Formats: sequence, structure tokens, C-alpha cells
Amino acid sequence: MSKLFTPAKIRPCTFSQRVVLAPMTRLRSDAIDTPLPMMADFYGQRASEGGFLIAESAAISISGRSYFGAPGIYLPEHVTGWKAVTGAVHAKGGRIFLQVFHGGRQSHKDITGGSMPVAPSVVPFKGMAKTPQGFVDSGPFRALEIGEIPGILADFRHAAQLALEAGFDGVELHGANGYLVDQFLQNGSNKRTDAYGGPIENRARFLLEALGELSVVFGADRVGLRLSPGGQWGDVHDSDTRATFGWLAERLSGLGLAYLHVIDPRIKGDSTLHEGREPVAAAFMRKHYSGTIIAAGGFDGPEAEEIVDRGDADFVAFAWWFSSNPDLPERLRHGWPLAPYKREAFWGGDEHGYSDFTPYQQVAALPEHDSALLAVCSMEGVQCGLRGPARSMPCSQSEGSRACLAS
Repeated sequence: MSKLFTPAKIRPCTFSQRVVLAPMTRLRSDAIDTPLPMMADFYGQRASEGGFLIAESAAISISGRSYFGAPGIYLPEHVTGWKAVTGAVHAKGGRIFLQVFHGGRQSHKDITGGSMPVAPSVVPFKGMAKTPQGFVDSGPFRALEIGEIPGILADFRHAAQLALEAGFDGVELHGANGYLVDQFLQNGSNKRTDAYGGPIENRARFLLEALGELSVVFGADRVGLRLSPGGQWGDVHDSDTRATFGWLAERLSGLGLAYLHVIDPRIKGDSTLHEGREPVAAAFMRKHYSGTIIAAGGFDGPEAEEIVDRGDADFVAFAWWFSSNPDLPERLRHGWPLAPYKREAFWGGDEHGYSDFTPYQQVAALPEHDSALLAVCSMEGVQCGLRGPARSMPCSQSEGSRACLAS
């Protein structure tokens, strides 16, 4: 049996297997960033005894937002919404961390309370944000004054305090995908000449200080970090990626963090850039980082087994396949077929393509003619008959679905 399905620790927690739910921005929060009840359904469905989930990015302040509809963790209302999520996960014996972030320049004044988005430096880039009117190009932004930085770091600590109150088992700092932490780290977006710019020791200062703020609340062993060396999301780049991330990994090794979560550059957000390419990021970071590594970035089951068995990663995080298979660890373990994901539902919507997927054992329990029709539909990329508890969701498909005996 592959090590992927054996117990492992992310201190101080022991998990029954090594398949992790990756954080996915799904835009199912209300207008003030409070998680909606369907989010508790989504996470609860994907929880399992001894399983590990990482909840999607939550903004630490209104000025740190990137996407209207994404959750926050800066208001009391957010705590109430997130408590439903953590309660659903803990009820099934799982553990859950919350990813926290500040969008930096990947934003727009229409979602920051009217204030201009901020960044380490003003460097032209191609990015996007989501406003109430939909996706737009990122708006004009300005460079942070050095005296403003302590306030943002305080926002990270406040977010961690609220996450603790909401029942999360830990937090993950989003240092990837071209958001503010990543903007400070990489020299293509950081042209500062003060204590936060120039050599890598300075460019990493903001990241390390943010980790410190989170660790004050949870302890370092309940704080993770996500990085994307060589990643293209957010139009970030570095003149020497290997030197920057190698130095950082070695520096992080002595902090006693819960884990390092590494996105492979073969993907960009929800797109695959290099089909069939072997993952490279976790193997590179393993040479420099002595702690637990979670690999992410377009993995399928065999690839996940291989990277864990090889020792380049200790856990593997899945996003797309976990979105449509709430029982993904068991499907991978037993070789059961995977339900296709609905890419059109990734960036917002209702329960359809989000919390209306059914575990395999429930699908297999359908009468024989129902299962056969369902299999045909699945080949066409739809989820005919998979409509939530007691099929309570209205059918979102067309002609073929209306004729399905499973409906």
C-alpha cells in the first residue's frame, strides 16, 4: 500500500491518511464576507475521521480583499459563519486550518472600501479582481509607506485571533500566487530600498513577521505557509527563483512550522500550463526544508502516491478532484471512479457544482438502472441525479437529466 494512505503527523495532529483538501476560492460568501451555510455543507461533506482540510483564503481586512464573494476573517459576523464550518468538520473527526491573506495589488477600490490597493512597490502588472459587477482588471495601486506595515501585521494577528475563536485548528499564511506576501518576497514586484526591499533577507522580512504574528496566537506548530516558486498567477516573478526560495526554505526550517505547502508551477490558478509535466517544486524545496511538505498543483492519484512514496512530499493537496468527490481519499484508496468536476462552478454560484456531489458508496447503492444511467451522464461531464440529500436540489441539467430514472 502506498504511503499516501498511511497515518502521518502535522504537529501536533496525527492524520489517518495524507490526502488534503486544498484551499479553493469558491466565492460563496455574503456581501460582507461572511461564510454562507452552503460552505458548512461543502466542508462537512469533505471531512472524515483523521482527515485534514485547509479552508479557502479569508481576507484579513476590507482593504485586503481581492474577490467580492470570498470570505473574510476580520468581523464578528465572520466568526459566526466560520463556526458552522469548523463544527461540521469536527463533528466528523476532521481537522481544519484557515488560509489567511491580503491581496495587495490584486484588488480594486470598489471592494476595498474606496481606498487605493497597496503593494510593496508600484510595478505595472496584469492582474484581476472581482467586484460586485464581476471580474475586472486590477485597479491603480500605490506603494506602502513603511509606517503602514505594522498595521497590516496587526491585522494578521487579529485574523488569527478570530480564527481561533471560530474553532480552527490552525492557520495557513498565503504566501503564494502573487498576493501581498508574495509581492514582498519576489524582486520583480518589490523594488523597495528600505528594510523590506533589496536583498532576500529584507524581502522575506514581511513574510517572516506575518508568520510571527500568527504564531503568537496559535503557536508555530499550528501555522502553515503556502508558497508558489516559479508560479505565474498574479504576474509575479523573481530574477533568481531558485536562490530566493532555496534561501527562504532553509530559513523556515528553524521555525518549527506545521508545514510548508508548495504549489507546482505546472498550474496557474484553475488552469494547467504544462500537461503531463512532472512536478518539480516540492522536490526542490525538499533539498532545503527539513519539515513537513504538502505538495499541490494538478495531481492525480498515481502522481500523489509517487511523490509521497519517493519522499519529496509528506502530504498531497487536491483542489479540482476534491471539489467533485467529497470522499476523495476513499475513492483514491479503493480505485473507485472519480466524478468529473464542474469548472463553470469554480468561481461563484449556488449549491450546483459545489455542495451537490454524492459519495461513491451512495451512488453505487442506487438501483441498477439508475447507476447505469448515471454512469452515462458522468461520461458527458454532468452530475445527473447527484442533487444533494434526498435529491432536494433542482436538476441543473437539461434533456438527458429530465429523462433520467435516478431523478
